[in-house]
Amino acid sequence: MAGDTVLAVLLGLVDMLLFVADGFAELPELPPWYIAVPVNIAMVAPLVFRRKSPLWSAYVVLVVSIVHATLTLGIGSVAGLAMSIYSVVVYAGRRQGLIFVGAVVVSSAVQLALGPADELVISVLFLAFGIALCWTLGEFVGARRAYDVEVEARLHLLETERDQATRIAVAEERGRIARELHDVVAHAVSVMVVQADGASYAIESNPELAQRALQTISETGRGALGELRRLLDVLRSDDADGEPRVPQPDAHALAELADRMRTAGVPVELETDDLGDLPAGVSLGIYRIVQESLTNTLKHAGRGATAAVRVHRTGDLVEVLVSDDGAGRIPQLAATVSSQRLPGGNGLIGMRERAHVYGGTLDVGPAPDGGWQVRAALPVRLDK
Repeated sequence: MAGDTVLAVLLGLVDMLLFVADGFAELPELPPWYIAVPVNIAMVAPLVFRRKSPLWSAYVVLVVSIVHATLTLGIGSVAGLAMSIYSVVVYAGRRQGLIFVGAVVVSSAVQLALGPADELVISVLFLAFGIALCWTLGEFVGARRAYDVEVEARLHLLETERDQATRIAVAEERGRIARELHDVVAHAVSVMVVQADGASYAIESNPELAQRALQTISETGRGALGELRRLLDVLRSDDADGEPRVPQPDAHALAELADRMRTAGVPVELETDDLGDLPAGVSLGIYRIVQESLTNTLKHAGRGATAAVRVHRTGDLVEVLVSDDGAGRIPQLAATVSSQRLPGGNGLIGMRERAHVYGGTLDVGPAPDGGWQVRAALPVRLDK
């Protein structure tokens, strides 16, 4: 409104100067100052609000311009109508612009009909040219404003999409980190707890067995610390000095994992095909699914339970089956549990997410002959 205020003041000063000049010329048709000054102010005042309220400002200008033009007080009526036509087209739209132009034409036609006939043609041409010029300028500026608004909306949409993509990426990364931490810590702590319980029972009756259990606890803890260090290095480093950004365990380390579980007290039968060169993510996923399944066997299957791990590759599909004959070895118990909703702890959620990330499937539940089984199928895409 500051610019429009300056414009209105300048236009009013021009009319006042013309009025003073006409006063020095002593024109007989000149109205007294106490009429001319209020009319001039009323003529330019609505122009201050032409952007904020274009419609009522324009129609006030139209009404006052009739009096202003009749008293021949200067150029305020012509300039005010021109600015009003432009403002209505730009800020109110074409439809309101057409209605206002129609009102201007009707008002001007009445004034021209009551005026001298010798200036009728020139006045009509001037009116038509002025309306066309103001309308064209309003259309151009209106189109430019609409384009700027559209560009601003698109930029806002892009910023919103970028922020949303960032939040999704952060959530996915948090989920990946949570899976890695859970798999590393849960497996290691489960083995250490089982070994510590065994050592506490055997420390007096079988010191040698207790010593082996403590040695297993020490080795498991060191291995878990090593994996945690690798994971933290990936999180802390931006470039990682060219090192891979996935933890080291993969499907080829399943034999070592089975040995650790045997040492922890769970006999594991391992059967694998020649897996060849698997993508790093798929290989890690296979390892973590087997690790979490054996960890659950260690924690929940009970004493004397055994486990079997079978990993087979058929073409572009790797199938993983981990089963145990633990507490669910009674067929009736397996049938009862299968009819209930399966639990979904952090470990099961992590396994499902690992399978789904690579377009695979995961089924967890009681085995048909008793026990518990985890079955996963992961497609192999060498381009990932």
